[in-house]
Parts: sequence; structure tokens; C-alpha cells
Amino acid sequence: MNAQQLKNSILQEAIMGRLVPQDPNDEPASVLLDKIREEKKRLVKEGKLKKKDLEETPISQDERPFEIPDSWEWVRLVDIGIAETGTTPSKSHPEYFGSFIPFLGPANMLNGQIISETQGLSEIGVNYGRIVPKGSILQVCIGGSIGKCAIVDKPVTFNQQINSITPLVCVIGFIYHVLQSDYFRLAIKDKSTGTATPIINRGNWEQIAIPLPPLAEQKRIVAKIEELLPKVEEYGKAQEALDKLNEELPEKLKKSILQEAIMGKLVPQDSNDEPASVLLNKIREEKKRLVKEGKLKKKDLEETPVSEDEIPFEIPESWEWCRHNELFDISGGSQPPKSDFSTEEKKGYIRLYQIRDYGDSPSPVFIPLAKASKITQKGDILLARYGGSLGKVFIAADGAYNVAMAKVEYLFDKSLINHDYLYYYYNCCLYQDLVRGNNRSAQGGFNKEDLGSLLFPLPPLAEQKRIVSKIEELFHEIDKLKI
Repeated sequence: MNAQQLKNSILQEAIMGRLVPQDPNDEPASVLLDKIREEKKRLVKEGKLKKKDLEETPISQDERPFEIPDSWEWVRLVDIGIAETGTTPSKSHPEYFGSFIPFLGPANMLNGQIISETQGLSEIGVNYGRIVPKGSILQVCIGGSIGKCAIVDKPVTFNQQINSITPLVCVIGFIYHVLQSDYFRLAIKDKSTGTATPIINRGNWEQIAIPLPPLAEQKRIVAKIEELLPKVEEYGKAQEALDKLNEELPEKLKKSILQEAIMGKLVPQDSNDEPASVLLNKIREEKKRLVKEGKLKKKDLEETPVSEDEIPFEIPESWEWCRHNELFDISGGSQPPKSDFSTEEKKGYIRLYQIRDYGDSPSPVFIPLAKASKITQKGDILLARYGGSLGKVFIAADGAYNVAMAKVEYLFDKSLINHDYLYYYYNCCLYQDLVRGNNRSAQGGFNKEDLGSLLFPLPPLAEQKRIVSKIEELFHEIDKLKI
């Protein structure tokens, strides 16, 4: 149960007479109702109400949705006060608007209060508005905010999207809580017309049946609600914090697992593994072969030793620290002008992948194969280069890729490093912290040179496979927790 559900439950208990005990010494609600009638008669004599406002419509048994204590009464909303609906003076008369009295709409109301006064009426405009006194309750009667309430602390006017009730003799706070209850909100919905924009007119609104407790019990109920609601608010904050933690925890766990993985702490080392130093020599020999074949340049054989000061953390003795750019190249994407784009697949065209295509809202675009200079094969690793997606890592599909992404290319035979280990490496903090902390990357994308300080922890090949297996096992368990 969230905070709003708990609050709704409290209000429902309150209007059903279950929140506080009844007191046999309380003057019953029937007496209170007689006092309200007498007050209305007085207002009729003073010309502030009309005789028709004294009329009451009996409430049938079918209109009573739940049992209430014997000392309570079922009444219609209009029976306990004066109901009004708002009106807007003609905007063709700018002289009607001014600062004499606030003129309110739904946007001026929030959490039971008037939070702003964006417009007002002039002394002339008041004659064309509806004024309600301090202590009146406003309730939105149309649209998405229907049911929203506020108690006014001074005389105001309001537009036709709002109905009001000015309680007589009753405790204002109790009537406000009735109007905020699930029962009353459902009654509004039941009596509303319209589908796209629901609306309840004053005639239907004021005739909704409400439970009326003795006056003394109304005071006790309001006091109890005011005692409980701060605790509900505290509960809500705690629940939000817990929900946020539950939402963030899986990703934090995954980040922690990846950190353990690249530090050599996720799986035990095996003394029978061929050490990474041997693997690194194989990579060097492979690079030399590719230079001879003209597939790499001599500068690609250059190496700069990793100093002790550069090492961010300790790794196992069987591992080796390498420079990322001495093992991998980063090839930025490209795309032809949008005039060459096609939304339909056709002969001689290839799919151009954009970052959104690796998300929940793909939008397929195709470009001429002759103009697709940057191609991916299924399984290639793509890196988001800038903007809000900076740091995201994707497994490519067959196609071309645009300028927002860069492809990871090996400077040696792919079989010498586990491809999945490399994918998880780009998701870990070594890479992520570097690109996210690089202002240039966020604005204009990054290239290989921007990763010049990036280090790569190289485990034995056999251990890479064990690391990947353990990561996938643990991630699977974490993902089950989200369901």
C-alpha cells in the first residue's frame, strides 16, 4: 500500500464512522441538521438565499452505499451549506479584470490550498463573478483535475470549471475530507457526463449523498486525520526512498559485479591457465603479421609501458595491464544526407542504425549501400558517442551505423580475446567514468585519441570465459528480482 492508498483508506474509515469512537453524550447529527436548516431560513429572511434553497430531497436506501453510526445522518451535499458554480466574466471587457479580488481556476489549486493567484477581478468585474467567503471549499468539476479541492482562506471568485460549497455550522475540515474521499470521487465519476472530458454540473454535484456525523465527532475526526496525515507523509517518503532503492539496486549490483570482474575478484584464478603475458605476446605477433600484410601500420606496433602511477587498482599476477588503444581501434560512424534516406527496405539499400534503433522505439531507415561507408556485422560492439546516450554500449545488427556511434575494431585476431568479456569491459567504470567525465565527449563525440589514457585489464583467455559465464549467471538472477 502506497501513501495515497493509505490516505484514502484513512478518509474512508473516517466517513464511515470507524476512525474515532462515538460518544453517547454527543448531540446527534439530526440536531445539527436542524441548526443548519435554521441558519438557512435566517439567510432567506436576509435575502441571501432563495426559498427554493430550503428544499430537501429525501435520500433513498439505494443511495446509501455503506452503514453509518446511529448518531449520524445521510444528507445531500447542498443540505449542509450553500452551493455555487463559477463563472467567467466576458473577456471582451478588460475593465472587469484587475486586483480587487482573486479569480481562480484549477491550476491555482494544489493539495487542498490555493497556491497562486494568477488573475483577479476588478470592483466592476466582481458584479459579474461569483464570490464565496472564507472557509468555502472549491472542487474542480471538469477535465483531468476533476475532484481536486481547496479550502479558501479569504473571499474569492472562480471560473466555471469549479463548484463550491460553503458549509454552515459544520466543521469545514470534515466536509473537505468527505469531498476528498474515494467515495465522493467515485460518486463524481458516476454522475459525470462526457468521455474525453468528464464534467459534473452543479445540479448533480450538490445532490450527492454524504454522511454527516455529530458536530463534536466531526472535530474529533478532523483532529485524528491531522494527527495521522503527517505520519502518512513520512511513510510516503520512506516508501519513495525504498522504491527508488529497489529500482536502482539491480543496476548498482550489476556495476559492482562488473567492477569485481575487471579487478579479478569475480572468479578464482587457475594456476593451469596460460598467463595473460603469453596471450599478450600472441597479440603482438599477430599485429606484426598484419603489418607485413599491410593491414596495420608500423605505428600500431608501438607500445608505451603502463607506469605504476597509472594503475587504478591491483589485478592478479596472471593478468596484464595494457593500453586500450594498443589493442583496439574506435571507428566513428557516418551517414549520407537525409535526402538519401528511405523508410522502406528495397534493393541496393542497407539499414542505417541509429541509437534509437537499439531502444524501445526503433524507426527503421535505409540508405543506398553505395553510400554506406561504415558497416557492422551482427555481434560487433557499438559505443554511443555523445549526448544523453553517452556511455551506452550496444551489440550491433547487420547494417550501417550513424555518426552518433563508434564501432570497436580489433587490431589482431578476434579469437585472442573473449568478445563478451570485451563487451562487459565497456560497461564497467574504467571506460564509463572516462567518457562520461570527458566534456568533449559529451558535446562533440569522442574518437580513439580521447581514449588515450584508457587502460585494459587483460586476464588469461580461459579466465575471461569463466568471468563471462559468472557475469551472465549473476545478471540472470538479478533480472529475476525485477520481475
